[in-house]
Amino acid sequence: MSELAHPATDYGVVEQEPPAILERNLRIGSRLWASAVVFFFFAFLFAYFYLRSLNSAGLWRPKHVDPSLTLGTLVTAAVVAAAVLLRLAYGDHRRDELGAWRLKGAGALALVLAAFGLQLAEWATQGFGPTEGGYASVFLGWTGMQSFFIVGLAYWVETTLATSLRYREAKPARFEPGEAAGDEHRGPDISDPLSLVRHQLEALSFYALFLAGTVVVSWVVLYLL
Repeated sequence: MSELAHPATDYGVVEQEPPAILERNLRIGSRLWASAVVFFFFAFLFAYFYLRSLNSAGLWRPKHVDPSLTLGTLVTAAVVAAAVLLRLAYGDHRRDELGAWRLKGAGALALVLAAFGLQLAEWATQGFGPTEGGYASVFLGWTGMQSFFIVGLAYWVETTLATSLRYREAKPARFEPGEAAGDEHRGPDISDPLSLVRHQLEALSFYALFLAGTVVVSWVVLYLL
């Protein structure tokens, strides 16, 4: 097994894949990941209705367990707005309006980070913990997992935007071996990192819209039902 990591290994064999392969991988991967996200949230959805139906000792949701509808709505609105901006940014990139997509991408990143900040503010001001009834435990578990995916979305937006900004002046696109990967010892790297930005945006915008849909569902269940 040690021979697989030998310094003389020709990494160029695996690193010189055409962009079309990564495009396909990103498209399939984003759909598979979106499908996996459903199972994460389905567990909380099941727990919500199951514990609500049991209402053990009448402690499903004590009167003081009342999260802020305003903050919850702002979190939802920020994630939905970010998803819409990312889809519009993808359209801009397809039309080669690179400045417009970067502006929308930056706006989407700000909105996603704002959503996470608002969620932190809600936790800090809610006045109840996970042991104060079934609803409280489901609420904190659900919003906690949701925030995990929101932070992941922010990371994906940031790295895509950073790649576009870092190499925007490269005309024609020419990079030293390993430059795009940040590792000069890796050997030949992808010849043009910018060629992957559009594929990243397509997968990213799809996933963002899907995640926004799950956030809307959680808002309806946790705040309106």
